Amino acid sequence: MLNVKRVVLRSRPGKDGLPVPENFRVEELMKSPELKEGQVLVRTLFLSVDPYMRCRMNDDTGADYLLPWRLGEVVDGGGVGVVEASKNQALSAGSTVTSFSWPWQTYNVMDGSLLQEVDPEMVDGHLSHVLGAVGMPGLTALLGVREKGHVTPGSHQTMVISGAAGACGSIAGQIGRLDGCERVVGICGSEQKCQALVTELGFTAGINYKKGDISSALRERCPAGIDIYFDNVGGPISDAVISQMNPGGHVILCGQISQYNKDVPYPPPLSEDTQKALCHKNITRYMKIASKTYFVDVYTVSYYQLGSNTICSQGEICCIELHREACRRSCAAQPLGKDGPDKGKSTTVLFPHMKDDINLLYILFLFLILQVLETVVNGIENMGGESLLFVIIFSCIEVYFACILYELSMFILMDVMHYEYFRGVLLHDDWRQYR
Repeated sequence: MLNVKRVVLRSRPGKDGLPVPENFRVEELMKSPELKEGQVLVRTLFLSVDPYMRCRMNDDTGADYLLPWRLGEVVDGGGVGVVEASKNQALSAGSTVTSFSWPWQTYNVMDGSLLQEVDPEMVDGHLSHVLGAVGMPGLTALLGVREKGHVTPGSHQTMVISGAAGACGSIAGQIGRLDGCERVVGICGSEQKCQALVTELGFTAGINYKKGDISSALRERCPAGIDIYFDNVGGPISDAVISQMNPGGHVILCGQISQYNKDVPYPPPLSEDTQKALCHKNITRYMKIASKTYFVDVYTVSYYQLGSNTICSQGEICCIELHREACRRSCAAQPLGKDGPDKGKSTTVLFPHMKDDINLLYILFLFLILQVLETVVNGIENMGGESLLFVIIFSCIEVYFACILYELSMFILMDVMHYEYFRGVLLHDDWRQYR
């Protein structure tokens, strides 16, 4: 019997509503998994939290390629896990696997044909990157820039990315820079994020859309106009960017985050002025980065382009990830609803065996106390007078440091379990310290 935790959609936000933790429910139940031929039992390691999931909370997602989550059922998305038991000839116990339709629960019985095996060496052991830089966000960025951006090295192009501190935007900007854009400018929601874009990811400049006039900031940082726009947010920000684009430019429509909480069709309609600008300047605006068929055709090639070829294996791409512990309702609701302080790819981490680590810490602490008592006993047997006083003082010091070691160990463990933290960066020597 397995103790299984799962996240269920309890209610919908409603029209123009923000998602809240109460939209989700965490359930806990005992299950005895029975495998049929072709199935595997997988233990969840990481779950992906992505903006598109906000659309799946509605009755109608507004997109023909997305199905809504059903009320009372387990939500799903990108996930990574390890095979615990298998009746599938292609997958053995211990294999690492991933899927775009991974149920949000600690253990799952899944059809092996829906899973793709992952080579941990390809991501240097950072399995969460399979959901980020080497997963759907990374592939979206790569295909968007390479197939729709029309980057031409040596042509002094300027590329602007909205939502630049997010999973797709942060990778897209770096690919644009590597492919030959002279200037790469990112738009995001805080000074901290802007600084990270420049100092950590190699952007030319960052713009905080919450501070000052965005049109003036764009003119200052893009003096030669804008040639390529990787659009993640839509709305007034996109209107401002498109108004300053050069003739013959290209808009890559990746997402419309600013509109996801509104009851509008996808993609949302453009303002009249923006429509005129696109028409008069002959600016192309790609509604889809890749069709389903095209995405399947190039998936394997692009996957290894990111994971094992020059981009990542030589440390040319950096990624920032935010990990949250599961299963908490808030970890699903907050990233979907609004722009917050988070940078990079959001993933949910499951720690089903963390109790074992806590028990080990208790054993270590008790061992240290026993060592102290042994020191005192030996001192009483072998010494007296002033020497005994010295032993007692020394023993007190040992107890003090044992307590410090225990508290420090517990702090580190609880930091992993209950606090948000950032991990860096894929196969990049300067970032190995942040693992």
